[in-house]
Amino acid sequence: TVLAAAARWRHTAPESLKCAWQLHGDHLELRYANTLMRFDFVWLRDHCRSASCYNAKTNQRSLDTASVDLGIKPKAVRVDETTLFLTWPDGHVTRYGLEWLVKTSYEGQKQQVMHPRILWNAEIYRQAQVPSVDCRSFLETDEGLKEFLQNFLLYGIAFVENVAPTKEDTEILAERISLIRETIYGRMWYFTSDFSRGDTAYTKLALDRHTDTTYFQEPCGIQVFHCLKHEGTGGRTLLVDGFYAAEQVLQQAPEQFELLSKVPLKHEYVENVGDCHNHMIGVGPVLNVYPWNNELYLIRYNNYDRAVINTVPYDVVHRWYAAHRTLTAELRRPENELWVKLKPGKALFVDNWRVLHGREAFTGYRQLCGCYLTRDDVLNTARLLGLQA
Repeated sequence: TVLAAAARWRHTAPESLKCAWQLHGDHLELRYANTLMRFDFVWLRDHCRSASCYNAKTNQRSLDTASVDLGIKPKAVRVDETTLFLTWPDGHVTRYGLEWLVKTSYEGQKQQVMHPRILWNAEIYRQAQVPSVDCRSFLETDEGLKEFLQNFLLYGIAFVENVAPTKEDTEILAERISLIRETIYGRMWYFTSDFSRGDTAYTKLALDRHTDTTYFQEPCGIQVFHCLKHEGTGGRTLLVDGFYAAEQVLQQAPEQFELLSKVPLKHEYVENVGDCHNHMIGVGPVLNVYPWNNELYLIRYNNYDRAVINTVPYDVVHRWYAAHRTLTAELRRPENELWVKLKPGKALFVDNWRVLHGREAFTGYRQLCGCYLTRDDVLNTARLLGLQA
């Protein structure tokens, strides 16, 4: 049988070394395009793209995975120059393109990033001279929208210029790329320093770098800021690439990076001001990574809102504090600080899963509006325009 002769590599043809395969007791080993891949037999049956197993019109699986025998083995295996053919005990044939397997295999995924990015400090960002996109081009053309989204995906921040300084126009802008995420702060938020909510943001005080809504189970993905009016001094906005800082920690102290990605913390928001009564708790580590390639996808960093740490024993807590100190030192390096003066007409979009924001103290009357966007919808818009997101 095929399995009995599994000890040696099979090639597609005697003269072709492009693809080779070997059958083992519970998996198929395949070497193609300089990638050595291992496929579990159940996986190979489950992902069959034949008409009876997969609906190509809806891109959905029809096969009932729970009905596949966990001990299944192919009856026959054949590989030609482009395709792997598997015949199962019931006679069903599964075909896979070798290119598709390289792209979708675990080994292939480990070598790729889900979200291509450019990490930056203030100097790198200034050198890049990332252009703002004009409001009309953003609203009326696919090219303007695509350029904006590409900048946003790469840097985690992007600007739109010449926006009419009203809440309504800011809302139209936001809706061009996403649904607006309604939260306890409403749909469009609009604030001055009147302390109308139980939050430091609603004052004239300086705000240290942080990400927003760390106390949500899923922190808001994107934040839009538009300064409608400021009569006074100060109030510049601070932006810091959290992923750049985390990368420095990974290089210098990988064990601390790992700790920050493993220790679960609670962040909490308790509010009893006027009619606003809220008690929110979000749980998760400071750094969130995809486990297969260690790629960072979300940073939860807010020293204001971090709740009591009672999720790990005392010895781990001490090591966590040391790791937190290392990350904080990176986040606070002056060379990592990008300072921007928000003016009426210039809207700023910030990736709240990546870029921390803060502000200087200010004087006078300052009016800001903005909203949160649903991350899935922004990424959806980007993918539909052909971007990797």
